[in-house]
Amino acid sequence: MRLVILGGSGSGKSTQAQSLCTHFDICLISTGEVLREAVASSLKLGCLAMPYIKLGELVPDELMIEFVRVRFKNIDVERGWILEGYPRTAFQAEELDFLLDELRQKLSFAVYLQVSEAVMVSRSLGRSLPDDHPEIVQRRVELFYDRTIPILEYYDRRRRLITVNGDQPPNKVLEDIISLIG
Repeated sequence: MRLVILGGSGSGKSTQAQSLCTHFDICLISTGEVLREAVASSLKLGCLAMPYIKLGELVPDELMIEFVRVRFKNIDVERGWILEGYPRTAFQAEELDFLLDELRQKLSFAVYLQVSEAVMVSRSLGRSLPDDHPEIVQRRVELFYDRTIPILEYYDRRRRLITVNGDQPPNKVLEDIISLIG
């Protein structure tokens, strides 16, 4: 099983990704966590990404693609994976497909957790992550609508998109995802 979890900030991507990893016994690749670790450890890629993260901007496609490429070299991805926080642009989605072709892998599904803007903002502000400040959260929501929505069209055209109501309780969202995946 190889899944991409899509949704705005605070949509429940991390919660669902962790639950799905447990359910399918596959690894979680959280680009947000990968970025935070790289920044904290002062790795070269992390230093290049830091200015964007501080401003609540999306890390440029080329940098994110390299982060994902490096992560996919780990042996734990062979059984399957869930990618959370990537892709965030249609270009990244295409590049992910190219990378998966190189690795002789295929994406099973892109799962979109659909929630309202108000829910995204309130959930994000309720977390205690260092980059969840009102201005940054609002910027992330704007970027989501501007840049991420075209990804849904990309995966829909490829018949890989599953849309789930993310406003429900987490266990119901998980149940819906599992039933739609089959």
